[in-house]
Amino acid sequence: MLFGGLFIVRKRTLSAATSFAVLVSSAALVAGTAGQAAADSSKALPMSSVGDMVVDGVHRKIFISDPYLGKVVATDYAGTVLSTVTGLPGVTGLALSADAGSLYAAVPGADAVVALDAQAGTERARYATGEGTDPQYVALAGGRIWFGYGNGDHGDIGSVDTSGAEPVVTLAQDAELNYSGAPRLVSSPTDPNAFAAMSSYYHRFLLGTYDASTATATRTARTAADVGSVGMANDLAYTPDGDRLITATAGNRHRVWRTTDMAELPSYASEYHGAAVAVAPDGTVAAGSDAPYKADVFVYRPGETKAVRQYDFPGTGTSSGGDNLADGALAFEPGGSRLFAVTTASGSGNARLHVLDTPTKSLPTVTVKVPATVGVGREITVSGTVAATLGLPSGTPLTVTRYDAEAPKGTALGTRNLGANGTFSFTDKPMAAGNATYKVAYAGDATHVGASGTAVIKVTPYKTALTLDQNRRTVNYGTDVTYTASLGWTYRNRVVEIWADPYGPEPRRLLKRGTVNSAGKLSVTTKMTRDTWVTADFLGDTRSGWAHVGSTVYTRAGQASTLSRHYKWSKIGTIWYQTYHQTGDVLLTAWNNPYPGRKTKYEVQVWYAGAWRTGSEDLAPLNSGGMAYILFDGAGAEGVRARVRTSYVDGVSGDDVNSSVTGAWKYFNITR
Repeated sequence: MLFGGLFIVRKRTLSAATSFAVLVSSAALVAGTAGQAAADSSKALPMSSVGDMVVDGVHRKIFISDPYLGKVVATDYAGTVLSTVTGLPGVTGLALSADAGSLYAAVPGADAVVALDAQAGTERARYATGEGTDPQYVALAGGRIWFGYGNGDHGDIGSVDTSGAEPVVTLAQDAELNYSGAPRLVSSPTDPNAFAAMSSYYHRFLLGTYDASTATATRTARTAADVGSVGMANDLAYTPDGDRLITATAGNRHRVWRTTDMAELPSYASEYHGAAVAVAPDGTVAAGSDAPYKADVFVYRPGETKAVRQYDFPGTGTSSGGDNLADGALAFEPGGSRLFAVTTASGSGNARLHVLDTPTKSLPTVTVKVPATVGVGREITVSGTVAATLGLPSGTPLTVTRYDAEAPKGTALGTRNLGANGTFSFTDKPMAAGNATYKVAYAGDATHVGASGTAVIKVTPYKTALTLDQNRRTVNYGTDVTYTASLGWTYRNRVVEIWADPYGPEPRRLLKRGTVNSAGKLSVTTKMTRDTWVTADFLGDTRSGWAHVGSTVYTRAGQASTLSRHYKWSKIGTIWYQTYHQTGDVLLTAWNNPYPGRKTKYEVQVWYAGAWRTGSEDLAPLNSGGMAYILFDGAGAEGVRARVRTSYVDGVSGDDVNSSVTGAWKYFNITR
């Protein structure tokens, strides 16, 4: 007859502390470039589309038209909105008067050209161009306002003369040429009586120049009929001398035309979808393309055919590509060196102004190379290149800085000179474990932007010796065990932690954290109640490596058992027996240290034919206090000599958080 708890099996669980992995970077790094100049900036604009842009150097403003929302937005050079003029449906082309007093806007949705006060940012006048004319582009020449109007099948040029009491509008100024789409217009920078016009639609490409000194525009030159299709023509600009026109069309180039006879000259390389072109007063050319996955702007210094600088605008929309350079949205600051560009985000159309501060300076690319890993104090070679569209001479100084755990703000390693072919190389000994970053920087000069590159090397620490005693020792329940960790040489840190992780769900706990003594030792004593994984940890320092060592001490389960209810003790041979009447019961009381679902194993043997022979064995559940009470019925057992013992058996008694233990035999006999 048995009394006890439920049978629950719990598997032995080892703490995560039994294993440890050190993650080490496998890449050396190859490394970096300064990217665009740090001073470049961009700012979101409250616009959904872009029609045209004009820079006002007098008032230091940028005017941008928004056809979709029908407004013209004025910002400062940083993109901060200063004013907005609304009520301009479809507004596209813009032109600024020579004195920067008036801004003229082509408003197709109103069949009008609107004059705005450039300083106040308000509407000054509105000139009707005729119902259905849909004027889209505008230019100023010969004291008149010229506008391009029409559609994909036919485009023409009109003018507005505001010199009299009432404005006079004249249409069909060059019906013979028959532009495809409303022609784009641009005023000559050298002749106040000249302007140029270009097809804006892809059906056919036409480019012409005009004398506007009289009331009627007189065409002075045009492209040949067999120039071929160049796709959509999105922008055009004069060179400062007025001798050439540069057009942004399809193809991987911006085409150049001589204004006197429209002969085609060598072009500027760009990307496929030409979007905009801007020419600075000194002749610097910015060729812009709508190229989401390639460079967007190519800058050419006067007289050069290789771009000194390229810009690739990042993506801010929902598409994977970069933002789109808007048609006609590229302009230099008058009299300054900055370049302004307006982009729209793919998938959303949201506009953004980009301010490119040093577009005529070459941007070097600094590449730095180091090995993947190295041991602390071992010599390495740091090498690399400095590449630029304008080559740097041998001997150009480069500053070198190392960043590591000992000097996170950097250690200056001095100056190294650029060698032949733009290469550099030097040696160093990193003395701090972990990631060491080498930065090589070029300060820049009058023709180059400053740039830098970095490379990261994994510096492995010295191996640290750490031991912990008591491993694989087996002790009794409740024994005090002293663990001693021994730490070898380290650079600075001498602190060790000793942790205990008992088997089963009991959490890992810190036994002691402290500085080792002069012999490198740290000890702690703890009472053992279960099999326990004890670890010693050294967290390392900037030269000595992290160290971890473990020691398993097995703890026998607590065990005790007694017999009771006997009426006397009897000695048979050399053994004392507890003697029971056959009318009574033998009560065995067993104890093991408690654990959920734990059972004690009991074994009964009987003396028969001159030997002890097993009579029965079984498992008895323990109650919450670790007790089991087992009764043996003595009826009919007169003359029996027996013995009984209890055990905890690792993995059999319902769990495995302790090591096996077997108690002593308890002897009893039955009489009448």
